[in-house]
Amino acid sequence: MLTGKHYIAGEWVESDEKFSSQPVTGGAREFCIGTPALVDRAVAAAEAAFETYGSITRESRADFLEKIADEIDKRGEAINETGSAETGLPVARLEGERGRTVGQLRLFASHIRKGDYLDRRYDEALPDRAPLPRPELHMIQRPIGPVAVFGASNFPLAFSVAGGDTASALAAGCPVVVKGHSAHPGTSEIVAQAIAAAIVACAMPPGVFSLVQGGRRDVGEALVQHPLINAVGFTGSHGGGRALFDLCASRPKPIPFFGELGSINPVFVLPDAARNRAADIGAAWAGSLTMGAGQFCTNPGVVFVETASADAFISAAARALSETAEQIMLTDGIAEAYRSGAARLQNTGNLNEIVGRACPGRNALPYLFETTLDTWSAEHHLAEEVFGPLGIVVRVPSAENFADVARAFAGQLTCTLHVDEGDTALAKTLVPIVERKAGRILVNGFPTGVEVSDTMVHGGPYPASTNFGATSVGTLSIRRWLRPVCYQALPGELLPEDAIG
Repeated sequence: MLTGKHYIAGEWVESDEKFSSQPVTGGAREFCIGTPALVDRAVAAAEAAFETYGSITRESRADFLEKIADEIDKRGEAINETGSAETGLPVARLEGERGRTVGQLRLFASHIRKGDYLDRRYDEALPDRAPLPRPELHMIQRPIGPVAVFGASNFPLAFSVAGGDTASALAAGCPVVVKGHSAHPGTSEIVAQAIAAAIVACAMPPGVFSLVQGGRRDVGEALVQHPLINAVGFTGSHGGGRALFDLCASRPKPIPFFGELGSINPVFVLPDAARNRAADIGAAWAGSLTMGAGQFCTNPGVVFVETASADAFISAAARALSETAEQIMLTDGIAEAYRSGAARLQNTGNLNEIVGRACPGRNALPYLFETTLDTWSAEHHLAEEVFGPLGIVVRVPSAENFADVARAFAGQLTCTLHVDEGDTALAKTLVPIVERKAGRILVNGFPTGVEVSDTMVHGGPYPASTNFGATSVGTLSIRRWLRPVCYQALPGELLPEDAIG
């Protein structure tokens, strides 16, 4: 049963103004609009909860994470029904995303039980050391306090209310205030209901989690500027993310803004691989490009292939893209932005449209463009992300050009190399270049699909993300919500339990 309300410090709270959801199927529902006053109430409760939650045992936090996962799974049918109606995503995609969401909650439970993330360090006392004695020193990672999380439009579960940012922050010991995304408010409420049930079952302080629905720009601004918020997690557009980043930096007490802002994720098809497999790689790339209507931040939007093999690659990709059926986009606004992005490219000289099929309304069909390296280098806007199933193939004159192309890129989430045996020497020159540009490097694959694991990095140099030393996926993401504390000469009864075992 959806209430249309906010969940704040253990209570379902109504506000005066409402907004209507925009579902693909079924009737619209009304949801309350957030306000700065509600943000203040939620953050104050989070600060109060931190005094308890930040110090409970890792076992208790792990049990809480696992209970959230169980409660989300209990609501699987409702999530499928509401999520599919709101977003147009097929049930199979939502079930897969739910599996990822509960999987990362359980992964973090296991991770904090092991305790490795604490990075414990110890220097024993040396009272007889000359010329000065050394005191006993302990160092561990400690939670930073209340965290703000912005739900993403393109992942109603895995990057939303109980997604990776929330899971890692709760694992670290930080209460969370989520600003829900208006693209899927019903799904957000169902997940909040699951967290609420887990809070009661595990006797957690009620302010450990709050959800503020919808809201205008002032709600997001109030959240990131609240003096009790200590860090922000965000997945979304470059424009929106950069605006919030600037607000975080301009606060009287600046805080870190961990924004994942998107990427075009370049693919380099090296010469031997192109000669041997151009058509196969082209068809496979088309499948990755159109997965989920291209609405992934890891969508491989541009391919570089040597001119001699480009025709075979383009022909195979065009054939596959021409056979792709219409797909529903997540919101009307995203669909309109996709059409605008395609139109911008259509008005670019020396950019040839190979496949171009516009769709009205909320549906999308793929676009494929091809151009020369000279045009790519001269038209800098071609390197801007178009969110949707749109790709550009760039003809590279010779193998010697690949390194210069890679050097010219701004920060990316991923970079892919397609390599055959004869490409090894060239690949060895490219890897040191692209590892400075991207958080994840792939060989002979495609970046859509992000494994949730200890080793995954989902981030990269700016503008892919606002903090090149962080990841929003994988167990390393917990480090965003921790800070090192050194305890000097504290007796054992005053040390945190985690500092001594």
